[in-house]
Amino acid sequence: MSIVTRVGRPLGTLCGLVLLWWGVVRLGGVPPYLLPPPAEVARALWTQRGLLVAAAGTTLLETVLGLALGTAGGAVLAVLMTASGPVRRWMMPLVLLSQAVPVFALAPLLVLWFGFGIASKVVMAVLVIFFPVTSSFFDGLRRTPPGWLDLARTMGAHPWRILLHVRLSAALPAFASGLRVATAIAPLGAVVGEWVGASSGLGFLMQTANTRFETDLMFAALLVLATMTILLWWGVDRALARMVYWISDDPAA
Repeated sequence: MSIVTRVGRPLGTLCGLVLLWWGVVRLGGVPPYLLPPPAEVARALWTQRGLLVAAAGTTLLETVLGLALGTAGGAVLAVLMTASGPVRRWMMPLVLLSQAVPVFALAPLLVLWFGFGIASKVVMAVLVIFFPVTSSFFDGLRRTPPGWLDLARTMGAHPWRILLHVRLSAALPAFASGLRVATAIAPLGAVVGEWVGASSGLGFLMQTANTRFETDLMFAALLVLATMTILLWWGVDRALARMVYWISDDPAA
């Protein structure tokens, strides 16, 4: 795929969405406090750029820390559950329970336990991404081709060497898929934590703008959050493409 196509597709989609947005506001007569026109949001992006950059830095830090801790914890737990039956029997119900309780309902408790600082938002992001990383990596470890395992056992490989050198390699594509999902939803955990209780961040800024009926600033913060999430996902996707280099892109893309 040429660079023109790679850049042209998202730009074309973006221009189409902006035109649709402008048409709805202009032709539908929607009041600005409900849906501000694109020009007002662009003005807010420029005039409040310092505030938006500072808020985005806080949210990005919370997201990256939560993503790193959640990915490391989920990967370690998946390996332990694969290597040990007792660990799997004891921990799998807890992993499922983490999804049975909505993380949004835990946000007030996390703020109460960890305070209004960055810690509660990082924990929230960890809880959001923990399940997709753990479940996808564990599934990949269990689905190692039997022929690979039989060959390793025939050659007298120790079970831990089989895990490290055979299962882990086979599970990398599944791990990459789970990490991509986790990257896309990690900012959600940080923002929800900021909505519940914070003094900075994009979620806090959106909530403050909403209470003041500064809808243009709220939309500007939302656009910054979306851009930040897309760029973070793109960076992780590029890194994973280099790590799992034998999984080629779809030639029809």
